[in-house]
Amino acid sequence: MIFKQFYLESLAQASYLIGDEKSGIAMVVDPQRDVDLYVDYAHTWNLTIRYVLLTHFHADFVAGHIELRNRTGAEICLGAKAHAGFQFRSLPNEYKIEFGNVRLIVLETPGHTMESISLVVYNLATSKKKPYAVLTGDTLFIGDVGRPDLMASPGMKADELAAHLYDSLHEKLLVLPDDTRVYPAHGAGAQCGRSHTVDIMSTIKEERRENHALQPMRKEEFIQRVNAYQPEVPQYFDYDAYLNRREHPDLEAVLKEETQPLSLQKVIQLKSDMAQIVDVRNSADFAGSHLNGSINIGLGGNLAAWAGTILDRDHPIVIIAEPGCEREAMVQLGRVGYDRIVGYLKGGMQALNSTPELVQCTKRMTASSLSKELAKPGDLLILDVRTEQEWLQRRITDSLNIPLPQVEKRLCELYQQQTLVIYCTNGYRSSIAASLLQKHGFMNIKDLIGGFDAWEQEVVVPML
Repeated sequence: MIFKQFYLESLAQASYLIGDEKSGIAMVVDPQRDVDLYVDYAHTWNLTIRYVLLTHFHADFVAGHIELRNRTGAEICLGAKAHAGFQFRSLPNEYKIEFGNVRLIVLETPGHTMESISLVVYNLATSKKKPYAVLTGDTLFIGDVGRPDLMASPGMKADELAAHLYDSLHEKLLVLPDDTRVYPAHGAGAQCGRSHTVDIMSTIKEERRENHALQPMRKEEFIQRVNAYQPEVPQYFDYDAYLNRREHPDLEAVLKEETQPLSLQKVIQLKSDMAQIVDVRNSADFAGSHLNGSINIGLGGNLAAWAGTILDRDHPIVIIAEPGCEREAMVQLGRVGYDRIVGYLKGGMQALNSTPELVQCTKRMTASSLSKELAKPGDLLILDVRTEQEWLQRRITDSLNIPLPQVEKRLCELYQQQTLVIYCTNGYRSSIAASLLQKHGFMNIKDLIGGFDAWEQEVVVPML
């Protein structure tokens, strides 16, 4: 048996290829939308991808089931409670798929969504009775369980889903042998759960011992615990869950339409027509110079997730990037279903060399400089754009907390005449926030270089 985990750091998303050398057949589980990596890996092992399976309709990314079907002819497989606008094989509880030395048994594990399934994997060359692993989708994570409150299953309340989740965990997953490997669909940083660890594999025994949601408790306590203090749901989740249910253009078709170089004149025209100008360079380069009104969401961070949180999918998007990086930005946006990209600025920022009147910069300051400024009298507001939980744990004294997803909704709490110093953890989110505020006319702003990490290093714990 060939078993390969693929992990996409930017979305904290795990997918799997399970293959059999003898029969030359493979299955891909929960693929990302850009599917070259699975096709190339299968080719290396002389495998044919026969099946592509979704453990549920994911909300935080657009899966690659349509792409793999179109590319390889693979059959799409979904849980028996799934309803979709494309042809698929329905997999009821205890359904068996077998090829060569690979046996896969489906477990219906509703809770995160009603159509959620898990997949028990057997390597028949090693044992016909003892499972090798279980792919748990978003039902069971390492250190946590899936959120029941995302409402990806229309008509269900969070408490009802949480009750189903409790039963799925205790009646389907925790009865598996202790040494069964646990492979979830997401890891640390994903918003489909709350308390993931950095590990991307565990065992049933370890989860029973360490996972906070699997400790002995009554169902009522479990329901209350898993629905409490969940983070804000990004605006694009409903759309991605919907898109995963529907037939839609595959990514390659979308990219062929999007990869269009645009003149500066065309970009300015599109901007006046309400297009969103997304600059994907790093925060330092963006601060040095950028097209006025553009939004900075850097390639080096979680571009896809933050684009899905900040951008309006109903308005077209123009990319500004370092030459050669445009396609990567489009792929990342495509992973969350942002397909209305009309092109990119030809030549990147060099196209603006002769039009300085169109260029802005963002002032930046170091943590030590901020410390000195705070010691003086003055009208200075420190804006923390991290989550409320991060702010409550540790923060710069007297800072105002407006989490990044709420910045544009809470502009009335800020004054354009006041000097704003914006910070996050390391400078990525604060650069996004600074660009949004500049777009709305706030000019007297400064971005804290290195964020709160730099503040703790340089001010709270000075270097000796």
